[in-house]
Amino acid sequence: MTVSKVQGIALMGMRAEIVEVEVDISDGLPGYSLLGLPDAALMESKERVRSALINSGASWPNKRVTVSLSPAWLHKSGSGFDLPIATALLVAQGLLLQERLNACVVLGELALDGAIKSVRGVLPAVLGALESGLNCALVPMSNVWEVEGISGIGIIGVSHLREVIEYFAEGVLPIPPRASSQQEVVDESKNYSDVVGQAGGRLALEMAAIGGHHALLIGPPGTGKTMLAERMPTIMPPLTQSEAISVAAVHSIAGSTLNRNGNNRTPPFIAPHHTTTTTAMVGGGSHYIKPGACSLAHGGVLFIDEAPECSSGVLDSLRQPLESQTVSISRAIGTVDFPADFLLILAANPCPCGRYTGKGRACTCSSVQLRRYLQRLSGPLMDRIDIRALIEVPSRTELASQVPGESSEVIRARVVAARKVAAERFEGLGWQQNSRIPPNQLRGRFAATQKGMAFLHAELDREQLSARGYHKVLRLAWTFADRNGSGAPSLEDVQSAYAMRNGALAQ
Repeated sequence: MTVSKVQGIALMGMRAEIVEVEVDISDGLPGYSLLGLPDAALMESKERVRSALINSGASWPNKRVTVSLSPAWLHKSGSGFDLPIATALLVAQGLLLQERLNACVVLGELALDGAIKSVRGVLPAVLGALESGLNCALVPMSNVWEVEGISGIGIIGVSHLREVIEYFAEGVLPIPPRASSQQEVVDESKNYSDVVGQAGGRLALEMAAIGGHHALLIGPPGTGKTMLAERMPTIMPPLTQSEAISVAAVHSIAGSTLNRNGNNRTPPFIAPHHTTTTTAMVGGGSHYIKPGACSLAHGGVLFIDEAPECSSGVLDSLRQPLESQTVSISRAIGTVDFPADFLLILAANPCPCGRYTGKGRACTCSSVQLRRYLQRLSGPLMDRIDIRALIEVPSRTELASQVPGESSEVIRARVVAARKVAAERFEGLGWQQNSRIPPNQLRGRFAATQKGMAFLHAELDREQLSARGYHKVLRLAWTFADRNGSGAPSLEDVQSAYAMRNGALAQ
C-alpha cells in the first residue's frame, strides 16, 4: 500500500480538530514534502521521524514521500504530529494494517532513538477524539495519568515506537503504568486552624466561597493576608467530575506542572507575581496560544498579592473575564476561547510603607501618597469587587493563645450547606451562585425584605451606592441569608453586606 491515513489532533484553544495525516510513497527522486500549514517545529519532524524509524528497526523509504495534514487551511503546530506521521509511514510501507488505525487517534513526540515523549494538550485532544466518534487513543505513556477516568474511549500508553509496531502488527499491549494517586480532595498541609485571630478576614473569605464573590484584603505586611488566601481552596466545595475535567484540560494545554487530572477535585490556587505581564495574566502567544493565569485559576482562586504594584493595565485586563467567565484571544492564526470562571482575591497594603492603620502609628506616608496608592486599583475594577476586608495586626492575646482557630473542615461544611440552599433556590434558572443573580431578578423575585430594601433605597438617595453597588450588596446579602439560615435577606443581612462591601469588619 502506498497511501495511508492516520488521525491526529490540532488544538485551537480548548477546541480539538481532527487532522487526517495522509502519507503517499511514490516512485521518483527521494524527497520529503510536508503540506498543510505546518509551523517550524512541525517542519523539523522529518529528521526526528526518520531517525526514530531507523533506530526502532523499521526503514525509511528511499522514494518520494508526501505528507499531507488535512484540513489544509487549519494551522498545525507543535511536535505532537511526530508519532502520527511515523505511524502513517509504517502503514504506507505495509508494515501495519490500515484497518486497525481507522478509529484511533495518535499523539506523541518522537526522540531520535524512537522513544515517545509527552506532549501538552493530551486531555482535551482525547476528549475531542471521543466527541468525533473515535474509540481508541494512542498517547505517550507519560501522559496516560492525565486521561485516567475518561470512559468511552480506549487509552493505550506507549513509550517507544517499537511498542506501536508490536501493538498494531501483533496485538501486543504495552505494560500499563501504575495507577495515579490523584484522588485527594483538599491539601491537608494548609488549614484555617493555623491562622491566628482574623475573625473578619475569615468571615469575608467564607462569604466569598459561599456566594462566589470577589474580595480585596487590605492590611499591613505580615498580618496574614496571604495565609488567609492560600487556604481558600480548603473551604471551597470539591469540584464535580465535569468541572475537574475542564480544569485539568486547561492545565494540560498550558503544560502545567501542577499534575492535575480528572480525578483531582481540589480547586486550583494560582498566585502570579505582581510583576507579571498582561499576556501572562490572560494568555496569548503567536504560534501557540496558551492560557494565562486567569484560565489556570478556572474553577478555583486567582490570588494577586501586592495588587497596587501591578503594572498598568494588568489588573484591568481581568475585567472581561470577571464579567463573562471566559477569555477570548485573537491572533493572526485565529481566535480561541478559554474558560476563566474563578474567584479573584486581591491583597494590598494600606499605604506605600505598609504601616498605616488609621490609629496614628508609625506610617510615614502623606495623605496624597495614601490616596494615590489605592487609586492604582481602578474604579471599574473595584466596582466588581463585592467584599473589602480590613486585616488588622493580631493582638498579643491572640498570638499567645494556645487554642487553635476554627478548622477548614468546619468552615467548608457551612459553605457546602449554604451553597446547597442556593442551588435549590436557583434550580432551573441557569445559575447556582448568589453572585450570578441577574439585576432584573434582584428587583423582583429575589429582592430583600421590605426593611432591607428601604435601607438600600435610602443609601441610593444619599448617593452612597451606585446602581452596580446596589446589586452587589443585594447579592452579598443573599449570601449572608444562606449562611444564617434566613429565607430572604433581612435588614441585618443587608446591613452586614453593605458594611462588608465598604470595608468594615463584620464580626
